[in-house]
Amino acid sequence: MVTSLSLPPFNYFFVNFFTFSLFFLFLIKKSEHHNNKKLFFYYGWLFGFGYFLSNLYWISISLTFDQNFKFLIPLTIFIIPSFLALFYGLMTFFFIILKPKKSVDAFLVFSLVYGFLEFLRGSILTGFPWNLIAYSFAENLEILNIISIIGTYGLNLFCISLFMAPALIVIKRNRLHIGICVFFIILLVFFHFFGLINQKKFNKLNVEKYEYKLRVIGSNISLERFYNNKDPILFIKELIRISSSNKDEKTIFVWPEGILPGIYQNELDKYSWLFKKHFNENHFFIIGINSKQSTNYREDYFNSLSIYNYKLDLLHSYNKNKLVPFGEFLPFEKILKKIGLNSLTNNYQSYSFGQEREIIDLKYQKFSLKILPLICYEIIYSGKLFNDPDFDIIVNISEDGWFGRSVGPSQHFTHSIFRAIESGKYVLRSANNGVAAIINPMGIVEQKVSFGQSGYIDFKENIKIQPTIFFKYGNKIFGLLILLYIFSIFSFKKNKNE
Repeated sequence: MVTSLSLPPFNYFFVNFFTFSLFFLFLIKKSEHHNNKKLFFYYGWLFGFGYFLSNLYWISISLTFDQNFKFLIPLTIFIIPSFLALFYGLMTFFFIILKPKKSVDAFLVFSLVYGFLEFLRGSILTGFPWNLIAYSFAENLEILNIISIIGTYGLNLFCISLFMAPALIVIKRNRLHIGICVFFIILLVFFHFFGLINQKKFNKLNVEKYEYKLRVIGSNISLERFYNNKDPILFIKELIRISSSNKDEKTIFVWPEGILPGIYQNELDKYSWLFKKHFNENHFFIIGINSKQSTNYREDYFNSLSIYNYKLDLLHSYNKNKLVPFGEFLPFEKILKKIGLNSLTNNYQSYSFGQEREIIDLKYQKFSLKILPLICYEIIYSGKLFNDPDFDIIVNISEDGWFGRSVGPSQHFTHSIFRAIESGKYVLRSANNGVAAIINPMGIVEQKVSFGQSGYIDFKENIKIQPTIFFKYGNKIFGLLILLYIFSIFSFKKNKNE
């Protein structure tokens, strides 16, 4: 549980040197007396349970908005951490199966198994790569810049080894153990200077000015709008007020996810009279709004990002393809509906999954802007965001009200910083009840609308950098690091035999 203090919004990363080292020393000590696999699984599971219980408690807050889900709150507080802790249980289970006899072997094997299972956690089923230990360095942007090469999972593997390294000196204070500890500290310093050099290079690059500015909206509209059947015009007027339009300025307005209750994508044009009062041909809108399609005698509903002109003609649309279990779709829906459950954000049925994510090319006269669209928690997936690398910026729209006033919005926002550095692209994030921001490819938040506030920020200039190594190769880099660890394990074994 103490390890959670290393994560946003606290970021006390130094506590990990104690918690990880102590946990590793505990496992080493226990392995000297017994090799009970079930018991070792239990050790890892308990560590994971405490970790996730203390940093994912906010998931239960999302169940307070619907009476049908409130009885699940006590269960989710324990069930979700219990499930995620299984990966930590497997970590210690495989650790004792491999039975490394020497402390350096144990150190490398533990790091390897831990890092790989964290990658697995973010990949299997729908994947949930939330709160990797690498997010401890969220405020250390110079160090964080290394993910432009090795990615988040690569940094996560390094962090596991770094935080356990002091335990080697406790076990045995010889040259090898001290050398390994010093090596990881030097590597951390190298990452820092690598980031400093990157930032200096970035600041010297040419600035590309856009004909259109993108005005990113941060709003603070209560989630009760979904449940009180209020007139949508009230929310449209509020968003228009926050947007503060100027008819002479060419502007693309970015509004948050699902911000307009009770209106579907093809129904928004009913309010064109209201838009025409405040906007003209100089204006476009990127809006998070639900859509529906009739197929095979049924209605399919989608969580969509839609682009309109000021007349509210639909120009482009993207349907979210990474949906939140129970939040946006109900697993085993036919069975669970019989006991009165439905998806949290949709009172009628589960959302349908969108098809492959495609780049949106917004063109008007001589202006062209290629956008990678991401809705809500699609931003959390490292190395899985795009197939087509030919785009200018990432636009992420989100509704963070489901997290309440917990640590959730801060954790969610941090993922945007990581994706900006990995991709080498600007991330424009529009959020309701969260943090709206413009994040540059160095991970620096250039502008933001803070949590709990309403307002806007403008993106007028883009600095383009060469594609990052991670941008080109993705998590293949993590695969190479796994092979490097395996090679190191066998190398140490060989040297000891000699």
